[in-house]
Amino acid sequence: MADIKYYDVILKPVITEKSMNAMSSKKYTFLVHVDANKTMIKEAVEKMFDGVKVESVNTMNRPGKKKTRGRVTGMTAATKKAIVKLTEDSKDIELFTGL
Repeated sequence: MADIKYYDVILKPVITEKSMNAMSSKKYTFLVHVDANKTMIKEAVEKMFDGVKVESVNTMNRPGKKKTRGRVTGMTAATKKAIVKLTEDSKDIELFTGL
């Protein structure tokens, strides 16, 4: 496994209707590095956002899709998604407050 730093773990937030509704129960969704595990994701969220305590992390691996362009077939990149649940006394992530 590659040497992944905490700032390389979280790639970008997932902004969908379902993830916005889950924010009311302090659940935030991120696209993360494919090789990151749950402890790495927890440490990265706590280091990147001040005053945030992570209660649990759920991850989902999404394999790449088969795509065809003319005669050439290939695969899109596989991704990994993480749903991070914060503790009740934790601050909200300010990245999502204006949305």
